[in-house]
Amino acid sequence: MSKCSKSVKRIMIVLLLVSVSIRFFLAAWLELGNDEVYYWTYALYPDWSHFDHPPMVGWMMQLFSLNLFFDSELFLRLSSVVLTTVNTVLIFLIGKTVRNEATGLYGAMLYTASVYAFVITGIMILPDTPQNFFWLLSLFLMARILKEENPLKVQNLYFILLGLSIGLGIISKYTSVFLWFGFGLFILFYKREWLKMPALYVSVLITAICTLPVILWNMQNDFISFSFQGERINIFTSTFRPDLFLSELAGQILYNNPVNFVLILSALILVFKGKQWLLHDYQRLLLLIALPVIGLFLLFSMFRATLPHWTGPAYNTLLILAAARLAVKYPIRDGKIRIPNSIKAALVFLFLIITLGALQIKFALIPIGDNNAYHRLGRNDVTLDMYGWRKFKPEFESIRNKHIREGNMKAEDAIVGENWFPLANLDYYVARPLKMDALGLGEPQRLHKYLWINEERGGLQKGDDYWYVTNSRDYKHPEEVYAGLFEQIITADTVTIQRAGKPAKRFFVFLLKDLKQEPVSFLNH
Repeated sequence: MSKCSKSVKRIMIVLLLVSVSIRFFLAAWLELGNDEVYYWTYALYPDWSHFDHPPMVGWMMQLFSLNLFFDSELFLRLSSVVLTTVNTVLIFLIGKTVRNEATGLYGAMLYTASVYAFVITGIMILPDTPQNFFWLLSLFLMARILKEENPLKVQNLYFILLGLSIGLGIISKYTSVFLWFGFGLFILFYKREWLKMPALYVSVLITAICTLPVILWNMQNDFISFSFQGERINIFTSTFRPDLFLSELAGQILYNNPVNFVLILSALILVFKGKQWLLHDYQRLLLLIALPVIGLFLLFSMFRATLPHWTGPAYNTLLILAAARLAVKYPIRDGKIRIPNSIKAALVFLFLIITLGALQIKFALIPIGDNNAYHRLGRNDVTLDMYGWRKFKPEFESIRNKHIREGNMKAEDAIVGENWFPLANLDYYVARPLKMDALGLGEPQRLHKYLWINEERGGLQKGDDYWYVTNSRDYKHPEEVYAGLFEQIITADTVTIQRAGKPAKRFFVFLLKDLKQEPVSFLNH
């Protein structure tokens, strides 16, 4: 092993160990966010697809928690901790393949500095977790396909593996279809001879087979998942909104780390001026994979509210381009590695973000919102979405036991909610440990997977009593949503959650007595 390889290996080992240790700790320490706890229901009730997304995120939770045998926050998030570590190695291998070890090393460090990679897909459990893994694996396979010294048999094998990887990416998150879009453009523009290769068509067929169960599930459910996602990006019924565009752009800069963003942008400007750090084929491939995704969602954001993490995989793709430029400016010679100041700045930014963010969630370093509003306490503090659920459970248990003893409620009475959040939070943090059911009672577009969960749990029955819990982050009195549905609505109790010795948010508990009519099922079976 050369001096260069030994030095790179040492830094990579340190990088991976520090990264995985921090993410492991935070995954166990922090409560689940609204989206994360909702995706737990995908693992609890697995299916070939779901209202919002394809099934892979639920399967990952099942796999890493041993089918929910271990169902703490850490084990639900464990796939994120593990796969992001693997992704860091994949970034290194991609960089090494397209240029050299310096490119791989700098790419791995920039990837680690990405808020999207380190936090959103590295700590939190979202559909982006498996998508990001299969996206980077697909990029690695594409890079290997382009290696000119590959024998035909090896190239054919890479094509087949690529079809499987993209297929699994699509059943992680639909936007993975952009991998075939970008790779297809690359083939049509620069590698038309590949159109004569049977392995290419076998690869496409494998992807299609992977996605077939998701398509069949949607056919059986009125294409509800495709319709939901399509409506989120429908720009034809919307007006021009420059504020949404600026919000999306600012989000992309923050999520991908401002330093990374500047490095990527400067690299793109120089590329379009004719500069080159990679072989033409690699450079073209990276651009065709990434730019359509970023451009399309920036276009959508001019008319509809979008989310910055949707473009995360595309920015990860362009990190290779930025890393290659740094490898030219800061080459590794005789095993001596001079880490660029820009990478150091990116890592410092990440450290500040995760430190301040975690401390804000746990200890409220900065007061946010109107803390004097009784029913709206903490309304504007989004960090409270990941705080207070553990503390509320014993308080609710005490209230529940009291009303059961007094004969007001029965042990089998379920919790109901009119929206998937915070119903999923109550389901995981309250109903699950207390062996209760949580059911959705409301409009289908607000219940999402709880339409199916209701069926699994026996549904709501006329004449039954239910618990209703709302909190000051999004306070809704049950009369607002269930007026006329119950014979009686009784205020049971109020629980104030303290954070750092101060009131942070409140939970309001109600008894809903005697459901007047059995809700109509919205599912077509």
